[in-house]
Amino acid sequence: MPDGLDFEKPLLELENRIAELRAEADALPRSDEIAKLEERLKRLRQRTYSSLTAWQRTQLARHPKRPRTLDYIRLLIEDWIELHGDRVFGDDKAVVGGLGRFDGQSVVMIGHQKGRDTRENLARNFGMPHPEGYRKALRLMQLAEKFGKPLLAFIDTPGAYPGLGAEERGQAEAIARNLREMAGLRTPVVAVVIGEGGSGGALAIGVGNRVLMLEYAIYSVISPEGCAAILWGDRARAPEASELMRITAPDLRRLGVIDAVVPEPVGGAHRDWEGAAATLRAAIREHLWSLKSKSGEELVRERYEKFRKIGVWEEESLPAGQR
Repeated sequence: MPDGLDFEKPLLELENRIAELRAEADALPRSDEIAKLEERLKRLRQRTYSSLTAWQRTQLARHPKRPRTLDYIRLLIEDWIELHGDRVFGDDKAVVGGLGRFDGQSVVMIGHQKGRDTRENLARNFGMPHPEGYRKALRLMQLAEKFGKPLLAFIDTPGAYPGLGAEERGQAEAIARNLREMAGLRTPVVAVVIGEGGSGGALAIGVGNRVLMLEYAIYSVISPEGCAAILWGDRARAPEASELMRITAPDLRRLGVIDAVVPEPVGGAHRDWEGAAATLRAAIREHLWSLKSKSGEELVRERYEKFRKIGVWEEESLPAGQR
């Protein structure tokens, strides 16, 4: 298991031991020992991943081997044609998008794209879009609406790029415009948080009729490190911040921020790309089908009402003696 995380080390040790036994010349006589170790590994995996902390889920969401948007496109989308550029400034490689077929149906697909190694991360700007990335996404959103095609949006970013050049080219305006325009799209929109969903950079392509999250993804207004730095002046308290922020898929489902949690293979999507894609395919198919019969007006109204409900609160009057 490459790039193992700290809490995965006991699993890695067992996996390595099993691999060593299988590679030995007398592996066949030792099959009983291998079977016992495999059963032990299975139980340990289930125990480990059923009790993850918010910080451990954050680490999984950022795992370098986790499938990215283009990986899911390869596994889920047929006849893929990528489109480039915002027709104003340039092509931002931190956002990918184009046309294809999902289960035989024509769709428009957009998503954040992180790199796999240092060179690719530099080319993709670590998945942090510039304004031209969001304007490219907007162009594709409008294309989906024009031709009546469902829009699929995959979210996986630490946040929008905060550099000087991005600010000079209108980063805040680009995000705000996407929020406004996406809210009014008269076509079905299904957004999926596949990894790290950070701040307005994530929400700028996340205003969907249905918002799904993979089991070990995270979604928040700020990173745990950023929150810890603001609250306590100490980024090392990020694990504590992650617990308080309610950034995990189960927490956000309970709060009504997302509509469904998509299960991942035991150990996370990075262990089984095909298995993760198969489960995601079933979830997207289900939610797209439920939106298929709705008119443009219904889609816009329901999307608006969905996001207006987030953060609703009530005041409770206290008895006179307790005021």
